[in-house]
Amino acid sequence: MNELVNRDYFTDYEVLKDPYAWFEAVREHGPIYQPEGRDYLVVTGFAETLEIMRNTNDFSAIIGLQGAALPLPFTPEGSDITDQIEAHRLDFHGGDLLVNLDDKPHTNMRALVNTLFTPSRLKANEAFFDDFADRMVRKAVAKGQIDLVKEIATPFVTMVIADLLGVPMEDRQKFMDVIAQAPCPGNLEGDMALDEENHPFAIMGSYFAGYVFDRVANPRDDVLTELVQGTYPDGTKPEPTDIVKLGMFMFGAGQDTSAKLLGNAMRYIVDVPGLQEELRADPSLVPALIEEVLRLEGSTKQTARLARRDTKVGDLEVPAGTKILLAIAAANRDPRRWEDPNAFVLKRPRIKEHVAFGRSAHTCAGAPLARVEVRVILEKFLEHTSNIEIDENKHGPKGQRDLDFEPSFIIRGLSELQVKLTPSANFKPVEPEAAPAAAPAKALSTQETKIGDLLANDAAKAVLDKHLPGMSSDKQLAMASGMTLRAIQAFAPGQLTTEILDAVDADLASLSHA
Repeated sequence: MNELVNRDYFTDYEVLKDPYAWFEAVREHGPIYQPEGRDYLVVTGFAETLEIMRNTNDFSAIIGLQGAALPLPFTPEGSDITDQIEAHRLDFHGGDLLVNLDDKPHTNMRALVNTLFTPSRLKANEAFFDDFADRMVRKAVAKGQIDLVKEIATPFVTMVIADLLGVPMEDRQKFMDVIAQAPCPGNLEGDMALDEENHPFAIMGSYFAGYVFDRVANPRDDVLTELVQGTYPDGTKPEPTDIVKLGMFMFGAGQDTSAKLLGNAMRYIVDVPGLQEELRADPSLVPALIEEVLRLEGSTKQTARLARRDTKVGDLEVPAGTKILLAIAAANRDPRRWEDPNAFVLKRPRIKEHVAFGRSAHTCAGAPLARVEVRVILEKFLEHTSNIEIDENKHGPKGQRDLDFEPSFIIRGLSELQVKLTPSANFKPVEPEAAPAAAPAKALSTQETKIGDLLANDAAKAVLDKHLPGMSSDKQLAMASGMTLRAIQAFAPGQLTTEILDAVDADLASLSHA
């Protein structure tokens, strides 16, 4: 075990494959341990994890995305480094995103997020969840075999959050494609810089900027308009960029939790003897299944905190500047808290006390949504099948599964899961959909056509370069591909004058009539 405990959690693919063995090796040294040669603490204890999560006064969430292994962008000085953290906030990976925020900025952003996940709103959207899940599952069952992760989990949760936020139907496939090609958070091979042109956050951010600035000018009866017109707890209004960052985060990170949870849950449904039969007989047990899977194999293995003041955890002195790996997966299997912690127990007492979704101020904002959408789609799988199997040719026999997990120090989720589906006795396939009538081609314009669509059209691109030389290679404008030129005119009035845009429109109109 000594050899195992000295392996590097953040770079070792064998530890990635089975993080639980590494966490148990660490646990042998106590609930809080500093691995040899590392400059961070690893917390595996349930009580200690709760204590740190709840103490937002002394612990900052600033290293939530980059993790505990990376060096800080400054040298901590003194017993309180709060001001140093704030001075360098944008030097941290994703420092201005919700998961990394502290204090008032975090309180404000959470107030916005909480409006998305009220019980009444989720109930209102559940009809869409139910219908969409039903169609997806029935198509999958008719097919007989699918990759649950790529063909069901990721597209389903992406469409759910798109519907909740009001992303236009014509843009939803683009979002699914971007997410499908994106590296997962905490990728062991290194994350792209968030401001890189091709980073999913940058691509989705450009679209959200278009939606948000449109709602500022043209309010509608939808969630984005509510967010734009909303206020923070102190009465101030959010900046449009705050809403854009929220939308980016919900798509780029939040959806991953639900997608991976669905894959992890299906493994237990198939591999625990008699479980799928028990759930079919009593679908009301599905929520209990989800909670126990969250405890045993939640989508988030760990998060991180930075001590911003000299403090204590239990009797341990923790100086300001100490980086901490909070091993959520280990806390949820702490034998001091859970009886028979590594066993699956469907009706485990006090199961909702697990920390799979965090606790206190940084409890996962999307937890209510994750529970609803995973419950709904699992119920559909159980309803429309008489048996579900994991493909042994692809993943090996039960008890000897060979599964590929995402290469991430944050996410615990499968990169694929091939399953075979046997229809239920009363199964009915989806009625074939009539082919939609071809929509008439829209005229190109700086008011209606997104920049990305103009740049994808060779003739329109030539018009832009004629009136705005070099635009097609301008990374800043390219990152606004989801917006129209008129929408971003306010940000570049010297470059995008009304006269130039009118001239562009005249040439675009001639293309439309050519």
